Amino acid sequence: MVENACQLAHEIGGSRVFVFLSSEKDLKWLQKEDFADRKLLVAVIPRRLELDEKTLKSSKLRVLRSWSGNQSRFSRIKYAFLQGVMSNVITPDSKVVCVLGPWGRSHLDTITVHDLSLSWSEDFPFDPETLLKKRTLGVVMAVVDIALDIGALGREGHPVGTTFVIGDSRKVMKYSHQAVFNPFKGYPMKERLIIRPEVVESINELAQLDGAFVISAKGEVEAAGRHLDAAGALTKQLRGLGSRHRAAAGITRKTSAVAVVVSESTGRVTIFERGHIVSTLEPVISRRLV
Repeated sequence: MVENACQLAHEIGGSRVFVFLSSEKDLKWLQKEDFADRKLLVAVIPRRLELDEKTLKSSKLRVLRSWSGNQSRFSRIKYAFLQGVMSNVITPDSKVVCVLGPWGRSHLDTITVHDLSLSWSEDFPFDPETLLKKRTLGVVMAVVDIALDIGALGREGHPVGTTFVIGDSRKVMKYSHQAVFNPFKGYPMKERLIIRPEVVESINELAQLDGAFVISAKGEVEAAGRHLDAAGALTKQLRGLGSRHRAAAGITRKTSAVAVVVSESTGRVTIFERGHIVSTLEPVISRRLV
């Protein structure tokens, strides 16, 4: 199947073949196989997969670490493309062939073809150019990782919905107020970074509270439990969505921040910028059920 994908990439003028893998064993298999066009291959592996340095250094493949957990196939592809563009593995107008199977399984059973010069506006309802120009993009991606975990797993088996607002934190704080006591107030900056495991664990716990998380452009959690005061207009794009999504649209219209919303009812992760939805990611929520 990988060989067929490489052949297909040649026929369409594709620049990369993304192969979605679930384990170190799968990666070693891909490394050992004698494919004619290895330079086309990009191994997309779970972000949390622990690999020894020898395995990575001995690989002649490009390796892209992506949040490839409990998501639908299309969302896994979409998220890998965002990370691939951010990591300069592909460009926003690349043609990419993807090979993947069910999440958590080793077998590959699907080949998809994507012309990103068209897909960003059709298959993916967003234009990546504006996001890619933001200096907060790395922080946004880290927040999306956390949001995807919350959307897929909830907390202790129960569904959880929450909102993250990233960047332009001064204006965000101006257009919001504390709904509950701010548990991050008074802590040093370095202890509030979202890359710290203890901060991620605190976010997972606090996501059950009402209100939004406010995160600076550098990744410092400024506050939790903020009520967003910027009203969001009920546009056609937001029809059918609740107050959490409308508030996220409103705050990104009033500020230059990016908002990430986890839906309590579906687990879907939605990214807002400039008052509009720029991306949606669908987790598979079967593990979230009690």
